[in-house]
Amino acid sequence: MLELSGISKTYAKSAVKAVDDLSITVKDGEIFGFLGPNGAGKTTTIKVLIGVLCADSGTARVDGIDIAADPLGAKRRIGYVTDNPELFARLKASEYLNFVGDIYGVDTATRQARVAEYASLFDIKDALGGSIGSFSHGMKQKLLVVASLLPDPQNWVLDEPMVGLDPRAAFALKETMRSRAAAGKTVFFSTHVMEVAEKLCDRLSIINKGRIVFTGTLEELKEMQGADGSLESLFLELVDEQAEAGA
Repeated sequence: MLELSGISKTYAKSAVKAVDDLSITVKDGEIFGFLGPNGAGKTTTIKVLIGVLCADSGTARVDGIDIAADPLGAKRRIGYVTDNPELFARLKASEYLNFVGDIYGVDTATRQARVAEYASLFDIKDALGGSIGSFSHGMKQKLLVVASLLPDPQNWVLDEPMVGLDPRAAFALKETMRSRAAAGKTVFFSTHVMEVAEKLCDRLSIINKGRIVFTGTLEELKEMQGADGSLESLFLELVDEQAEAGA
């Protein structure tokens, strides 16, 4: 379970809050989508959740562990895929995966089995001996996904994970998200691809200008907006309403 309670974050020299009094709870066994326009605060929220950034106020908990009080304990329960797959260019892919396995304390036999499974699933098994610096953006993204699954995390957090993936890898990612949620694990991901969110998410939140403007199911969003359109149309309608209200 992931819990954000009253989170606010302001960057230096800015009077505008990147995230403003944000609260979200993501339950075990669900796929939770995090949607919003560019600059709405999605990546800032995720970085607070995983402990990369410290919030100005509020609390982030991972399976009940306060990430500010016990950052290592909380981070051990998270697998993370960043939106910017810039990795250690001089390492071989296999060396990077071993590095991640060492950090999480994954034993050799388990590590080898999971690398074999996920590297085959995402079609990078034959590239593991290559230098990361020679990889395309999509290959780096696949490597990040494989690395994030090595410790079999209870909570899988992904920031724009579909960017750069080919159709086969994107399909494999969506199926893996579904299987992990079915196993009682938590999946939290941000995306601009509304069709993906509509098909995958059990619940979702929409953030705009640092504030949550909706949290719930797609049916609840339709009810709130009084319309029966696609998630894309409902999202655009809601964001436009917020823009007009703030004008």
